[in-house]
This record gives sequence, C-alpha cells and structure tokens, in this order.
Amino acid sequence: MAEAYRVGTRKSPLALRQVVEALRAIKASFPDMLIEVLPIDTYGDKDKDTPVSDTEGSDFFTREIDNALLEKRIDFAVHSAKDLPDEPKEGIIVAAMTESIDPYDVIVSKDGLGLKELAKGAVIGTSSKRRKESLKKFRPDFNIVDIRGNIEERLELLDNGAKNLDAIVIAAAGLIRLGLENRITQKIPINIIEPHPLQGCLAVVIREQDRGLLDIFSVLNKHEEAL
Repeated sequence: MAEAYRVGTRKSPLALRQVVEALRAIKASFPDMLIEVLPIDTYGDKDKDTPVSDTEGSDFFTREIDNALLEKRIDFAVHSAKDLPDEPKEGIIVAAMTESIDPYDVIVSKDGLGLKELAKGAVIGTSSKRRKESLKKFRPDFNIVDIRGNIEERLELLDNGAKNLDAIVIAAAGLIRLGLENRITQKIPINIIEPHPLQGCLAVVIREQDRGLLDIFSVLNKHEEAL
C-alpha cells in the first residue's frame, strides 16, 4: 500500500491526539499505509464567543474540514463523534466510529469540591445546553456561565479566576486523552448529567464515492451508529 492518504483534523491539541489514537489503530492492521496529517482551522475554533449551545447539531466544528474533504484536499477526517452535524453534508459518510474511552462528564473545581459541596450560588462554566439544564435541575442556585475554547484554555480560565469561576464541567474523555486525568474533581453521575450518547467516541468520515476505504477503517468501527 504505497499511496499516501491525507487526514484532516482540527488544530487543537486534543484533536491532534485523537488523530494519533486513530492512526495507531489503523496502522496496527495496515503498517505500510502512508498518512499525512493536515490540521485545518475551523470556524468553530476561531469563534470564541458563540455559545456551543447555540450551535449544537450543526457543522460548527466540521464545516471547513468537510469542504476540504469534498474538494479532495484531504482523503478522510477524524472528528470527535459528538461534533458531527445531525445532517451530514451531501457526499460525506461516516466510515467508522470507535468505542468511547469514557462517556462521563466531569467537574473540575478550583477548591477540589464536588457538585454537592460547592457553595450556594457557585459559578460553573460550560457551554453545553444539556449540561446547563441538568446542572440547574440538580441545583437551581448554581450560576451557570458560558465558556469557550479548547480544554487547556478552559482550564486556564478556571485557574486564572476568569468570570469568577468556581468550577467547569467538561468531558472526561478529553482530559484522559491529554493526560490530564489528575484535574478531575468528580465524575458526574449519569442521573445528574446524562452524557452525550457519542461522548468519548471518535468518528472517521470519507467521501461517499470512496467506499473502498470502508475496509480499511472497519478496524476502528466499534459503534452501531457507524455505516
């Protein structure tokens, strides 16, 4: 297999770790496969103001990568599965979806306090509608504020006292992939916040016309929602 394939990804440290994870599994079965990683700026990464809750189900984080795929500047892309739009762009299909490395949401708090121990009116940062609604249902006194940015940027907001944050809620999978498990204060029980069904899973997308690649990416496919 001498042909080189180009894989598209977001530029964040987490996205690049996810590509390494996927490629490690692919090359275990296809050691001679040549792959070039092409990081791509996405609108969702450049726009630090729009709450993610306003964009859920859209191509906010995948649009530019989808375009690169359709324009044949890349041959496939690796995404966080929960970033996929509800309606895939015409001409693009999901080739594989991995198992979740950890589906839970977690709290990272400034003083090592769990959800029950946080002070009344504690300020919690998140941008997910699902997380906001669940947190307010659990404790109506919480002050929920929008935060944006990659995981390192969100941790920095907490550590630097931005927005008077007492805690942030993020996905366990991202911290695990970045080797930051030590920052987890508490895994949030599912009866408090039910995780996104694809949280912690990776998705590989290809052009619909390139179905011959399905055999290659089948080594990753562990999820019933993948084609």
